[in-house]
Parts: sequence; structure tokens; C-alpha cells
Amino acid sequence: MEPRISIVTLGVSDLSRSVAFYRDGLGLTLYDENTESIAFFQNKGTWLALYPLDALAADVGIPTEGSGFSGVILAHNLRSKEEVDELLEVAVEAGATLVKPAQDTFWGGYSGYFSDPDGYLWEIAWNPFFWIE
Repeated sequence: MEPRISIVTLGVSDLSRSVAFYRDGLGLTLYDENTESIAFFQNKGTWLALYPLDALAADVGIPTEGSGFSGVILAHNLRSKEEVDELLEVAVEAGATLVKPAQDTFWGGYSGYFSDPDGYLWEIAWNPFFWIE
């Protein structure tokens, strides 16, 4: 297997609401505005897909019920502490829930967390030791 993640797909409860959050709120570019069943956002190196949760669960063959921490966090690294604060503010204004305000970390960086309208966790971070582009 080649070392690459091509698409991260999030099962969402309301596709229109989630598209609005990521497109209008966070400013991601929607690949095709005419899609009603799935939405793709092209990023540098990876695509983000939004797909109705019930349809995604049916495709996988698992129930949609479940609760608690899934053990998965999406991360977005930025160039400075100020950019971290700015993006967390933008996310909250777009409808995200601030889970953990940005703060200096034990590993020498700076990060905070928000959850999107479906509860998916995002870490917004600045790492002075490791730049991911």
C-alpha cells in the first residue's frame, strides 16, 4: 500500500447543513455544487467527503447507533498561534462548538479543539517543530 490517505469521509445527519458549514463557514471549496447525495471538498493532498450517515452506515453494513468518543480526530495545522485562534473563532461563528480553547501544549505547540455540527472533532494546531503542508 502506498503511504497516502486519499479521502476522509464523514457521515453527516444533514448534508445541506454540513455543506454550508464547511463551504460557507470554513471556506472550503466544494468540488461540484450540483451534487445532492455526496459532497467533495478538495484539499492539498486529501479530499474531504460528506455523505449521509444512514447511507454510509448501510454501505459499510453497520448500524448507525453508537455514542461516545470514536477515537478519531481530524487535524489542521497552521503557521502561528494567531492563525489557530482566528480559525477557531471562524469555526465557532460558522456553527461549531468550541470543545477546548487553544492553549500552549505539553509538547511545545499550541492547539484547541472544535466539533462540527455532527460532532466530529477537529484539532486546530501550531507545531513549531513539524510543518505539514
